[in-house]
Amino acid sequence: MDSTEATALWDRVVGTQPAPSVWLVAATGIVALAAVAPRGIWLVTRNAVTIAHEGGHGLVALLAGRRLEGIRLHSDTSGLTVSRGKPSGLGMILTAAAGYPAASLLGLGGAWLLSAGHITALLWLATALLAAMLLMIRNAYGVLTVVLSGSLFVLVSWLAGPAVQALFAYGVVWFLLLGGVRPAFELQAKRRYGGAPDSDADQLARLTNLPAVVWLVFFHVISLCALTGGGRWLLGL
Repeated sequence: MDSTEATALWDRVVGTQPAPSVWLVAATGIVALAAVAPRGIWLVTRNAVTIAHEGGHGLVALLAGRRLEGIRLHSDTSGLTVSRGKPSGLGMILTAAAGYPAASLLGLGGAWLLSAGHITALLWLATALLAAMLLMIRNAYGVLTVVLSGSLFVLVSWLAGPAVQALFAYGVVWFLLLGGVRPAFELQAKRRYGGAPDSDADQLARLTNLPAVVWLVFFHVISLCALTGGGRWLLGL
């Protein structure tokens, strides 16, 4: 690749692209909702939220100075991130708290990028994050899930036209914003019936001496605020 081609590629990544009409943006939101609301479909699409969830744990663990040992993604849409370091303290608290808000915050960041017209940058950034996460996956199902997700972004980025790229990007961001809301409600329902005794909220309760319900409220506030703010950005309000 010569300097001219490299410059053109860089300009394409950091440049801006036109957004779809507000009606098409709303339509991508409806499609994303259809991928989140029905239970049967959610059992499949939730894998993408799990990638964001465990990626959030892993990224914050690294930023907090912990040693990231590996990430596992399972076919029942659960996951596990293992890091080494002090078993208590701020770093451990931040790591444990990062999972549930991760999808919503990624969606909020994506909405900001799209509101600024950086559609291509969003697609490339998502691909880079998936590639980085792949290095830490420690089981076959996790590798398959991340590779398939990354391949989809690569195919859209390189082979699809600008209109398709835009619709795909908006659909992904809507999915993260909407899909980030449901897991906290699922966790709340499980805990109501005595399930998930070692959930992130329960771990945080032991680390901070705050009731698990406080952390559930925290997860709800983050996800609902991200959906509200991100949705306004996407719709240009």
